[in-house]
Amino acid sequence: MMMINSQQLVNAAKQLIREIAPDELLKTIADVTIIDVREKEELSTGTLPNAIHIPRGTLEMNILKVLPNIGDEQAASTPLVIYCRSGARSALASLTLQSMGFTRVQSLQGGMTAWLDAQLPIAQ
Repeated sequence: MMMINSQQLVNAAKQLIREIAPDELLKTIADVTIIDVREKEELSTGTLPNAIHIPRGTLEMNILKVLPNIGDEQAASTPLVIYCRSGARSALASLTLQSMGFTRVQSLQGGMTAWLDAQLPIAQ
């Protein structure tokens, strides 16, 4: 088996997931559940409005705790947007959630960095 680096892994994941641009997310932000997969110490830059913080390392164990109707089709079809600092961890997280059966998962393209660069609203 040939080894790949982390960027190659992220690029491969991005071929299998959907991404959403910050300006597009802003238009639909009230209609999605937003999951922030950054580490706790990264939250000092602010969060997206109404984001739920679940660090990437515990996402698989905790995602169903924040969604309604655990084990039911409604939870699987909940529209989710996942974000991190740059969009790399959220791409991997989105792929993982898809493999868990979530059907409406998107990764924020460019992550929090792109959101801040676009000067979109944040929560503290």
